[in-house]
Amino acid sequence: MVRTPLTPEERERGERLGRLLREARGARSMTDVAASAGLSAETLRKIETGRAPTPAFFTVAALAGVLGLSMDELIGRCAPEAPDASGAPDVPDVPGASSAPDASIAA
Repeated sequence: MVRTPLTPEERERGERLGRLLREARGARSMTDVAASAGLSAETLRKIETGRAPTPAFFTVAALAGVLGLSMDELIGRCAPEAPDASGAPDVPDVPGASSAPDASIAA
């Protein structure tokens, strides 16, 4: 069976997933997290580095559970940013930031 090549978008999504899982793991060892999720450390390493950009659903669910992440959070943070109606990329809200122009710039 020949596997179809991944699209650039699929590769990027896998890299985002890997970064998110690595950040969520924090100071915990890769071996500890992998064992708790029922995976090998090598599998977790491949996912975190993007070398396994399309892990199985149950693998991701197990890791999310061990790391205290919800599947909704994973989906939201790994999905590509959709452009708004103007075609500009969607920019996440930053707490405390204002969308109003800075008065000091207008002067």
